[in-house]
Amino acid sequence: MEQNGACMFAVENALEMTLMFDKTGKIVYANAVAKKLLDYGDEIYNQNISDVFPNTFKIQKEMFETNCSFGEELQNLVAYRKNLTCFPVEARLINYATDSDIYICMANDMLKKEFLSREIERVREEAQQAMKVKSEFVANVTHELRTPVNGILGNVRELMSEELESQVEKPLKIIERCCGDMNKIINNILDFSKLEAGKFTLELRKFDFRNMLDYVKANHINKITEKGLEFFMTVSPQVPQHIIGDELRIVQILNNLLSNALKFTTIGQITVEVIRTAQVNDRIELFFIVKDSGIGIDNADKDKLFQSFSQVDASISRKYGGTGLGLNICKQLVELMGGTIEVESEKNRGSTFSFSIWAGACEEDMVPVQMEDLKMPSFSMESSVDESREKAENTRQYGTPENQEVLKRNLSKLILCVEMENWEKAEMFMETIRQLTEGAPREVGRIILRLKMAVQKENYDKVSSGFEELKTLLQSEGSV
Repeated sequence: MEQNGACMFAVENALEMTLMFDKTGKIVYANAVAKKLLDYGDEIYNQNISDVFPNTFKIQKEMFETNCSFGEELQNLVAYRKNLTCFPVEARLINYATDSDIYICMANDMLKKEFLSREIERVREEAQQAMKVKSEFVANVTHELRTPVNGILGNVRELMSEELESQVEKPLKIIERCCGDMNKIINNILDFSKLEAGKFTLELRKFDFRNMLDYVKANHINKITEKGLEFFMTVSPQVPQHIIGDELRIVQILNNLLSNALKFTTIGQITVEVIRTAQVNDRIELFFIVKDSGIGIDNADKDKLFQSFSQVDASISRKYGGTGLGLNICKQLVELMGGTIEVESEKNRGSTFSFSIWAGACEEDMVPVQMEDLKMPSFSMESSVDESREKAENTRQYGTPENQEVLKRNLSKLILCVEMENWEKAEMFMETIRQLTEGAPREVGRIILRLKMAVQKENYDKVSSGFEELKTLLQSEGSV
């Protein structure tokens, strides 16, 4: 008795509509939800199941008939209210007991669910349309921007081809650099809008893989070495000479990763390694590793790196610049090529970006595959990583022999740039000197601050006096 009472209590308070009816179809029980949804109240006990589901139940010779099955199967029915309006339900019909003439209908109102589904579909379509309009707008605006930027760039370069006074040549170089930066931003926005709109397609063709890497190296080696960094690029002999893929986009990914490495590294080295890690028929997987000894990032910030319009923090954006699109574009390009991109980093100990792509291999260039060839050369990488980290840490620590050597070299480059009035590069070397003297005595810090301000103001006399003052102080300490 207590068990039946508990059961009826649970049914009465259920969130779904519950009706009990006998073999004649007469409703003998309805819970609160059923009374409310059907608008009958207690009058429902005077009704027949065929009044609630006229399309499903018929009364023949005081017995109900239905084509619906009784069991656990969910069925879509139409329920009618007292005022003969209807609404869709998802119902389950069961026999209360095998030897009983009592049947149960449990049903959920689907009207709200259908309404919400239609609303979701409407919102989704509106969002898609808005995305399409936005993508078209961005594409049109960036195309329109490119025309005047290239016009300015062309005229500036034409002027620079003539003999000019240094006072005129300097601002022209600044304008040229700004136009180049603007074109890079425009290209990033165009690529991003195409990728977001799903209109980006890869252009696959056969190309010389090592020539491509030489081109990438040539684009970056001068800037890297000018900054006092070492640069190494190695390719596994198992990588074929020619592959079939989108050369331009592979170059774009490498350029972006190397530009970031250069931007965030002032001491140490940048390395690139390419390995063949898998082969399936005429398809090969290539694995790229781009490592630097730069500022690194915290583990908690890694997930932000590949998000669009995202920077690890605002101070980095202010100091180093960037739209926050580059790595997101790299991620999407890598995924289009069937690969993945990852990052391993530690604050102040550098970063290692690695990505894989699948490409077609040309028959004539296929190198016989040995399983040991496809293994990642972790042993050599581990040792080189440890050595690089130890060297970078010693260089950053003020007063160590490595620190003295690099500091002396950067001071010489700083004063050379000042003598040549190349203030842009002078600022770059000044930033490196500032980092190399972190943790130095207060007197050194004060001179560094004055020297940095003089470089920023392009004040030759104050830079020269500050340089001599710093050099004298460092020599007295035995640092340089």
